[in-house]
Amino acid sequence: MSERDYPGPRTAWYMVAVLMLCYTLSYADRQILAFLAGPLKHDLQISDTYFGLLQGLAFAAFYTVFGVPMGMVADRFSRRNLIALGVLIWSLTTSLSSIARSYLSLAAARMGVGMGEAALSPSAFSMIADSFPKERLSSALSIYTMGIQLGSGLALIIGGTVTQAVSQLPPLQLPLAGEIAAWRVTFLIVGAPGLLVALLLLSVREPVRRSLLVDATGAVAQTGVRQTLSQLRQRWRSASGIAVMISCQALCNYALLGWGPEFFSRIYQWPKSRSGIALGLITIGCGCGGLAVGGRLSDYWQSRGIAEGPLRVGLISLAGMALTLAPATLMPSAGATLACLVVAVFFIGLPIGCGYAGLQLIFPNQVRGAVSAAVIFAVALIGLTLGPFLPGFFNDHLFHSERMLGSSIALTVLLACALGATAVIVTVPRYRADYRAVVRA
Repeated sequence: MSERDYPGPRTAWYMVAVLMLCYTLSYADRQILAFLAGPLKHDLQISDTYFGLLQGLAFAAFYTVFGVPMGMVADRFSRRNLIALGVLIWSLTTSLSSIARSYLSLAAARMGVGMGEAALSPSAFSMIADSFPKERLSSALSIYTMGIQLGSGLALIIGGTVTQAVSQLPPLQLPLAGEIAAWRVTFLIVGAPGLLVALLLLSVREPVRRSLLVDATGAVAQTGVRQTLSQLRQRWRSASGIAVMISCQALCNYALLGWGPEFFSRIYQWPKSRSGIALGLITIGCGCGGLAVGGRLSDYWQSRGIAEGPLRVGLISLAGMALTLAPATLMPSAGATLACLVVAVFFIGLPIGCGYAGLQLIFPNQVRGAVSAAVIFAVALIGLTLGPFLPGFFNDHLFHSERMLGSSIALTVLLACALGATAVIVTVPRYRADYRAVVRA
């Protein structure tokens, strides 16, 4: 298919920009909890383990349960409208978190955030894959997934600044909700912009579906659960390898994002505003830089006929995180920790966009949403759940000390990098064969 068969560059990149804004908002809503660890644990009387579950499992439970059905809806109906509905749901439930009075009610609100966000990426991946040729797909998806770093960074900056600003304020009176602690206003500030972003999505054009699966007569094939499972069975080794690679990268990312602010507070006695600005700027600058470089590197290898380019980028990322992120939280000073994190966050960003691009390149259009959702399911199950959970668990049950949070984060990172690197090495030959089979078809 020639490049002129795709949407014009202005239309395609505008769509990517709006979708990236949605992703930024989703991650800000998702990560804001990290900065509320202190007041939240105090109000709800919970341990590090339970706080880790609130960040991970409470969100991931519905994010994963609704992910595959949302992906199948995206394969059949308007992807743009599905995303707009998801934005409204997760923004509303983020705002409702401000009035949650118990651990269970806050967990329920987090589940609502997960349900809304489940609609975004399967639809977005499919739309972007229909708008760019394969030699530019990794770069396009890397720009979209910059929303991870932008949203996480903004959550750190906003969370730290707002939490510090309202920490000394008296309780506030809200209409209908009554009296709430001032720190809970943070949820309202982060959730409110979703209404405007949902309206902005109406300006995005739904791209024409491409790379469609055809039947024996040459007609476009109708796909359902059976056909989707058939496509997954044919390429399950490649899909599983990519899923483990992205999951282990995400596990490291969530371990840092979920516990980084609390680490600086406990170990270096930094105020939340200071750690939020420092971590937020590093996440935005270095994380986005890593995403851009990873996408370009993968596209370069693709243009040279190296099919496994996305997996190569993933292996570089995992090795880099093991060498920089794990030692970062064991450094003797805050300055040394930040220096390590500058490099580590660059490596964290490298494989995100090209990993999902590699998945799009080996599946036909009619199943991309469902397959992407299945991989996102695995990423959430491993990365999003275990990333925040393991440091808290190791702290409570292995090291038995809040002062050992750095060691808990480092151990989590090393285990994830070892598993991810093994998966990439095993997957490369199978992925190469699946890619070439699609190209020949």
